[in-house]
Amino acid sequence: MTRRSGWNWRRAGDAGLRLSAAVPLGYAVASLWAVALSRILPMDRADATITGTLFAIAFCAFAAMWAYASRSGWRAVWTLAVIGAAGWAVIQVSGR
Repeated sequence: MTRRSGWNWRRAGDAGLRLSAAVPLGYAVASLWAVALSRILPMDRADATITGTLFAIAFCAFAAMWAYASRSGWRAVWTLAVIGAAGWAVIQVSGR
């Protein structure tokens, strides 16, 4: 079999999905969990906010690494979307 030269749309689409999972979706999920943790942690409000923000910074790095280490771009997107939905549910349930 010969290999065709040219643009590989499947690889380009997968790379685009991974990039969109790493940067905007990772940031959104980290922000959701920063708010969720600031509401549910049993400490002063300022301390809980700082702790949630520090967690969000670490999670942004984790999300980017996960997006590029996962098997496919779709798996990265759906995994981060589920984690974000869990954070949103925690915010809704906490109701502070």
